[in-house]
Amino acid sequence: MNVCMVATVAVISAEPSQSCRLFVDCLGLPLEGEGEGYHSSDHIPGCKHFGIWPLSEAAEACFGTPEWPEGLAVPQASIEFEVENSQAVDAAATELQNAGFELLHPARTEPWGQTVARLLTHDGMIVGMSYIPAFHEDSGS
Repeated sequence: MNVCMVATVAVISAEPSQSCRLFVDCLGLPLEGEGEGYHSSDHIPGCKHFGIWPLSEAAEACFGTPEWPEGLAVPQASIEFEVENSQAVDAAATELQNAGFELLHPARTEPWGQTVARLLTHDGMIVGMSYIPAFHEDSGS
């Protein structure tokens, strides 16, 4: 697989308001609220997208339910690696499965246009293989 960039980094928080105290109030990051507790910015130098992702939204994105399944490590963070196109997400997911990694969900296209497949590491990190069209508009990819 060909990783083009780190697309997104997010803290996964059971209490997003507490995370906002650190990242917005203390560190001064320009995070803006979106929906039910998700805060993010595309305006932090060196990072395409940084966010505070409520645990309930991470569970919804991975499993279609707001509850994180018992028996799985509760994630603390998420990182998504960008590949060159949506077909490459599916190929990367297959490559990860062939290497013995179990996916939380296969490659799929979200309503906002992102194609993503995710896995959970043994120590609780959600790792996504992703294609976000807007991240490629300036590069001609």
